[in-house]
Amino acid sequence: MLSPVLPNPIIAFAGDQLIAQGDFAEVALAVQAAQERGVGGPVLVFDAVTSEPVDVDPRAVGAAPTTLAPAPETTDESTESPRGPGRPKLGVVAREVTMLPRHWDWLATQPGGASAALRRLVEQARSESVSRDRVRRAQESAYRFMSAVLGNQPHFEDATRALFAGDRERFTALSDPWPRDLRDHARHLADASFL
Repeated sequence: MLSPVLPNPIIAFAGDQLIAQGDFAEVALAVQAAQERGVGGPVLVFDAVTSEPVDVDPRAVGAAPTTLAPAPETTDESTESPRGPGRPKLGVVAREVTMLPRHWDWLATQPGGASAALRRLVEQARSESVSRDRVRRAQESAYRFMSAVLGNQPHFEDATRALFAGDRERFTALSDPWPRDLRDHARHLADASFL
């Protein structure tokens, strides 16, 4: 069994106690040790940034990583598939876009054509929504974690409303009676959602 390569650190809790936080191998060893000690409560492991659940099999600890051999390169042009539209060497991917005729008419008048105009519009929208996207991701991550481990805690519903309303003071006050380790991680996740 192989240790997965995860882009973010992971965090593990046994019941309401923090076990470990860090890379997969480090946390898997801590989970294994906690299970051998017979910790009370289930052991739950999450991506420390997104709060997605992570399946940690302690048997995967120490497994030798393997790599797939690269496919042999062929230069025979008869085996190459015909090239589609776009610029695949630049990472450009062709997909279908549907719009109203007036949108196509407007795009046709833009310098560089429809594709270039759409790329400019997407880049502009991405740069303008950076902070909104950061807030949304932080709220989603905090809510995902809170729902998984804090749903039966006092003031959970009101704290959730405060999270999505961007009310740090109320969220902090409502989360005060929660178990310390779980509360602290929920607050850490929620922190980026409060502007």
